[in-house]
Amino acid sequence: MAELPDVRFLTVAEVADLMRVSKMTVYRLVHAGELPAVRFGHSYRVPESAVSDLLQRPVFDVG
Repeated sequence: MAELPDVRFLTVAEVADLMRVSKMTVYRLVHAGELPAVRFGHSYRVPESAVSDLLQRPVFDVG
C-alpha cells in the first residue's frame, strides 16, 4: 500500500484565525475555488500548505 504524505488539515475556524478573517470569508474562498479544501461530512478541512500558499500570493489593488 502506498504511503500517504504527511498533510496537516485545519478547520475553517483555524484558517479564519490564522488569516484574521471571518469564517464566512474562508467559506467564500473555498466555494470560489481560491482555497482548496476537503469535505468531511458536514465540515471542511483545509490543507495547511494551501493556507500558506494563499497568504504568499501577491495582492493586487484594483481600486
